[in-house]
Amino acid sequence: MPVLGRDVTVPLVTGGEVTYAALDYAASAPALQRVWDDVAAYAPYYGSVHRGAGYLSQLSTDLFENARRTVADFLGCREGDQVVFTRSTTDSLNLLAAALPADCQVFVFETEHHASLLPWRDARVTYLDAPRTHDEAVHTLERALADREPHGPALVCVTGASNVTGELWPVRELAAAAHAHGARIVLDAAQLAPHHPVDIADLDVDWVAFSGHKLYAPFGSGVLAGRADWLQAADPYLAGGGASRKVARRADGGVDVEWHDTAARHEAGSPNVIGAYSIASACKALQEAGFDGLVERERHLIRTVREGLAAVPQVRVLSLFGDDAPRVGVISFVVDGWNSSHFAAALSAEYGIGVRDGLFCAHPLVRTLLGGASDEPGECGAPEAAPGERSLNAIRVSFGAGTPDEHVERFVRAVGELVADGARWNYRTEDGRCVPDTDAAAGSAAGAAAA
Repeated sequence: MPVLGRDVTVPLVTGGEVTYAALDYAASAPALQRVWDDVAAYAPYYGSVHRGAGYLSQLSTDLFENARRTVADFLGCREGDQVVFTRSTTDSLNLLAAALPADCQVFVFETEHHASLLPWRDARVTYLDAPRTHDEAVHTLERALADREPHGPALVCVTGASNVTGELWPVRELAAAAHAHGARIVLDAAQLAPHHPVDIADLDVDWVAFSGHKLYAPFGSGVLAGRADWLQAADPYLAGGGASRKVARRADGGVDVEWHDTAARHEAGSPNVIGAYSIASACKALQEAGFDGLVERERHLIRTVREGLAAVPQVRVLSLFGDDAPRVGVISFVVDGWNSSHFAAALSAEYGIGVRDGLFCAHPLVRTLLGGASDEPGECGAPEAAPGERSLNAIRVSFGAGTPDEHVERFVRAVGELVADGARWNYRTEDGRCVPDTDAAAGSAAGAAAA
């Protein structure tokens, strides 16, 4: 499946250019060429949605609502489920948090991305310790739910695939445990949906949230899909045009508002039509390509990376559930004696490889995996940790549809060379980030030439 940017070249500090290896899919995947072409074809026909009698407005309205149906089909929505277009997974989960009934208790594992860890601050939240097996995850949730107050609403929030380790979570089993104890469950599918089919009915979850920019669509669009009742009972996420069905002045000078009970209730303002259309286009492309082939292709890439990292003794791959756990194309690791920012900067500057370093907006999980180490950054070029000591941060490589073999092979080769020979350039810390030291460039280049 061709993606945008596959032919982009970037300069190397050591001279020359190389095709950019985009290996940071877990943050934002490149848009599919198919999606970009669809958006470009629609752009001349752009018009206001739900608000115009003109042809382009009617066309755009049909396109927007058809996009909603396409997403519902992609997610296997049940009759009565609603698909609400949002800005992102974070926005979707904050919307759901704002729609929780009074006295709702929320259960969330500490292993969640901040998008699903933090929105529940106005609810009673129980944070669950990181499990080390699928069975432990289910048993931990069952015990917590059994100990809760027997009456009142409850919600479980869980990821489908970790944005740190790539490991799949036992969503179906967790959903069964939640429902057995009278709770509902929302699935953060930001990392799962681009790699595996997500079926609301089959998984028996109550809601699913995901982002367009991880599903091979452009930035700025997301989805919350699932049960309608809590959403219909809640005040609109944003108050304004589009969310209101009828507004009238009262005799006392106030305003009476009748809100929509459809998805429009939480979509006030002019909607992101192109964002919704791009998500629908990506959903269609993935369905037409078939997930079986995509999954098998990704398994090959995962195998290449894991075998390559295993061949370097100084590398430790981070995992909750162990080496044999099923996973998507997201792998985090640390390198003995290396500052993670320094290592990532060298991959970029010397090899044209884009990865991520840090705590990946999942601070509690990464700290747990690193043994509780602090996240205070070290100076670039200085060892982050001596061999055998705890690392401060991690490095993450991630990939998916459109990733060529050459990109992951280059990455594996680069890791081996950097560990064996060190960086070929000088680096310095700038605004907390490790960057090539341009002031030392001449000296470094001259030294390399003399050698």
